[in-house]
Amino acid sequence: MLPRSGRTWPLFWGLAIAVLVASALALTSGALPIAGMTVLNWLGLPVGASPLPFEATTLLHLRLPRLLLALSVGGALATAGAAMQGLVRNPLADPGLIGLSSGAALAASAVMVLGYTWDLDPSLANRWLLPAAAFGGAAVATVLVLKLAQHDGHTRVATLLLAGLAINAVAGAGIGFLAHVADDQALRSVTFWMFGSLARAGWPELAVALPLLLVPILLLPREASALNALLLGEAEAMHLGVDVEHLKRRVMALVILAVGGSVAVAGIIGFVGLIVPHLLRLHLGPDHRRLLPASALAGALLLTLGDTLSRALLAPRELPIGILTALIGGPFFLALLLRYRRGPELA
Repeated sequence: MLPRSGRTWPLFWGLAIAVLVASALALTSGALPIAGMTVLNWLGLPVGASPLPFEATTLLHLRLPRLLLALSVGGALATAGAAMQGLVRNPLADPGLIGLSSGAALAASAVMVLGYTWDLDPSLANRWLLPAAAFGGAAVATVLVLKLAQHDGHTRVATLLLAGLAINAVAGAGIGFLAHVADDQALRSVTFWMFGSLARAGWPELAVALPLLLVPILLLPREASALNALLLGEAEAMHLGVDVEHLKRRVMALVILAVGGSVAVAGIIGFVGLIVPHLLRLHLGPDHRRLLPASALAGALLLTLGDTLSRALLAPRELPIGILTALIGGPFFLALLLRYRRGPELA
């Protein structure tokens, strides 16, 4: 249940309407423009002309699964970013910056190069191998980063970011080596994963990814009250009855699930978990009861609009969405560093 606030409900209604508008734009835009009334007719509303067979095929097999994947990946990454920032009590924390995405990508790349071929093995059972590898890679990266950043029971954010930088460098080197020894088919797959894209979205991919991504979106808001208590400090949270160590394990498991599932189907899409929660925190404050569900909506909106823009900028070619988010997120992160460089968070 969302807390009552004069700011909360207008923002939520605005985000929900914006998501609907962005979804309509995603379904109608592309190399094959389709009229909005035709899309409404295809969705079952008795308006406009019926879609032609090729338009119906485009909507059903290309644009609708891609839209659903963009909504779920964006929502999961933003929610995971908001939860991680609350867990370490710093707005600079992001799954991509501390190595989770790179760890997931390294494991997924190893699976692709060492013999698993996504395109040639369409069975749903085997499709779980890639998400499982990405999940495992994200988990290993998380354990390493958190162990390195822990000191006297506290997480040092400066060390966290430096450890994430090291993990990103090692994972990048590993991916580079795998790309060097890969054949042409595997090399194309690895390149796709490194830049991030929703181009391969389809119903089989959605069937694998959607359960992985919906779990953190739905379960992380249940940790909102505990994360609010943690903002006071770990000792204070324990006095309020929060089992801090169990909270860390639960939240990190859900963050790993969100990142691993996202990387497995869309590759590395950075900065969504950094930009969205930070901007919402400026408007809503630090209350995770509002911040987490709002992040899910805003993340879905950002990635849907970004994917539509990536298809339009170089049409009929497609700009990988990971490049677009990096172009936006890089300067944003530098601005955050300048803002917090003298604060206690980086001490």
